[in-house]
Amino acid sequence: MTPSITDSTVKAAIAAIASESATTQEKIEMLIELAHGLQKKPKTPQDLWSTVDLYKRACEMCGDDYPLLKARAKVGIAGALKSIPDEGTELLLQAKAAYTEALPILQQLASKEEIAEAQMNLGLVLQSLVPFNLAQIADSIKAYQDALRVFNSEKYPEEYAILHNNIAIAYLSISTGMEQKQLCEGLAVQTFESALKQINLIENPREYAMLQNNLGNALQYLQSTHPVENNLRAIAAYEEALKVRNSHDTPLEYANTISNKANAMFNLPDDLEKPEKGNPQNLLKARAYYQEAWEIFTQHQQLEQAQVVAQALQELEIELKLQQEKL
Repeated sequence: MTPSITDSTVKAAIAAIASESATTQEKIEMLIELAHGLQKKPKTPQDLWSTVDLYKRACEMCGDDYPLLKARAKVGIAGALKSIPDEGTELLLQAKAAYTEALPILQQLASKEEIAEAQMNLGLVLQSLVPFNLAQIADSIKAYQDALRVFNSEKYPEEYAILHNNIAIAYLSISTGMEQKQLCEGLAVQTFESALKQINLIENPREYAMLQNNLGNALQYLQSTHPVENNLRAIAAYEEALKVRNSHDTPLEYANTISNKANAMFNLPDDLEKPEKGNPQNLLKARAYYQEAWEIFTQHQQLEQAQVVAQALQELEIELKLQQEKL
């Protein structure tokens, strides 16, 4: 394994670049490239802090002479700060500031793809700040929609799918009055379905599965007068996701989807014509899914998710016992 880069390694890298007989521009580009390489595969949070140091050094070397390189270094700083685990908001606010400073320069000098990527990442930062009342969800959605002008489904299916997924989740997070909430939930479902008209199972399996899984979640929790119909649609979406996700290749995604499917089955009558008869058969199927999901989450040390599934299993056992006593 490659050891994590340390402060002394960063200093050595900066010193090596400084001593090279290269132009200032070439030295700045070397720093940005070094930082970018480290940022792509960090092994510890310290690696990300080291990345920030490299980008900051590149920023200092830019001065006012290399505005595009300076903007790229700021985008790099923002991306690294966004990725550092932190329960507070300070790093997210710094990332927001860096994206906000960089974007006007990128819009003048960079490619449309580079601008769109920065808008997409700014949208994520804003969305993360919304629960702290430090950003508006509408601004996050606008940033995603700006990025979608470039990231279309034909040339950029992965970005297109992720942006639609993020927009739909943003709609679902809007918690105003009941009428507004229903409207936003409907918009979220429409957003997932719209993306799935462009993203298919054969060409983009990973994105297809993500969208189907999250469409299932949106349908399952819709405020609606047709809960059974929504649960059936949700289960159909989960089954589409499970055409891609399996316990061997994508165990955690698979466990996530089967536990979601179990949640829907928990609330689905065995006989749609006679819902009063309960759902012991669907409960038994749900139990098998929950148990399999719990084993996978536990095996992969996803203890929080394992705990949620264990709680659902306890509630299912109580419900199953009640229904069996009625028979």
